Amino acid sequence: MKKLSLVVPVYFEEDCIGQYLKETIPVLENIPNIDWEIVFIDDGSKDRTQEIIKEKAASESRIKLLEFSYNQGKQAAVSAGIRYASGDYLLYMDPDLQDPPDEIPKFVEKIQEGYDLVFGIRKEKIDSLLNKFFSAIFWGTLNKFTGLEIPKGLAVMRIFSRRFADQFLLYSEQNRFIEGIFIHIGMNRTEIEVSQRKRFAGKSKFNFRRKMRLAFDAIFDFSELPLKLAVNLGVSLSLLGVLSFLGIAFAKLFLFNFSAGWPSLFSAIVLSLGLQLFFLGIAAIYIGKIYKESKGRPLYSIKSFTNL
Repeated sequence: MKKLSLVVPVYFEEDCIGQYLKETIPVLENIPNIDWEIVFIDDGSKDRTQEIIKEKAASESRIKLLEFSYNQGKQAAVSAGIRYASGDYLLYMDPDLQDPPDEIPKFVEKIQEGYDLVFGIRKEKIDSLLNKFFSAIFWGTLNKFTGLEIPKGLAVMRIFSRRFADQFLLYSEQNRFIEGIFIHIGMNRTEIEVSQRKRFAGKSKFNFRRKMRLAFDAIFDFSELPLKLAVNLGVSLSLLGVLSFLGIAFAKLFLFNFSAGWPSLFSAIVLSLGLQLFFLGIAAIYIGKIYKESKGRPLYSIKSFTNL
């Protein structure tokens, strides 16, 4: 019998956990020839999220919990869940029920065809127009500047094999973008369409500011494009400066006599200073990331385990 591990990061989800388990456990129990576990990773919640999970885990040993010492981010939480999950198949999803538990059997059936990774693709994103607009900017930025070719309409829910999970755990970088690593691993992958519902309760913690911060992290982690753009812009401006100098010299020698005033000189100095700081800033971001990686700190700090 194969074992399915659900990897579920949680952060201030006290209003969702009860309903999530109420809907999910019956679905898992009805999948033929599959044992299961649910591995929750609490990312430093200060509400009753941990308490509710522990109450459920007291009567069901297949409900497990890792508690982070403090908030360390969803990327770290998912990575920890993958490390401690013991299943032959691992399914990553959120507890907000936007990706319905009813879709889980479809993922299990699909991966049993021999795939290593099955992405969920949303038929339609059910959200406000503003959030849809922000999501379009987020995914458009990623696809434009990272070259990762992330599937359009990607859902959180996805399933992958133990072989894929073991390969994922070899990626030890501190600056991590889960979707980028999944694409980079490759292997035998496919997609299935999934339905989506409105969030059961509360509101998403993954707001537009966090999305764009993650997008820029992904650009700097998976692409040298900012450095290449800086070099190209620097070369172009240098050529423009040389041409401007030659043009001014030619005009002064052969066309008419004039004297340039201090405003043009001041503007040139400000422009050159701004460009230098811009280029130095790009280089500094990469150097900062190298510095962070070189320290070799653990990706996360776990305070306690339940049923693990």
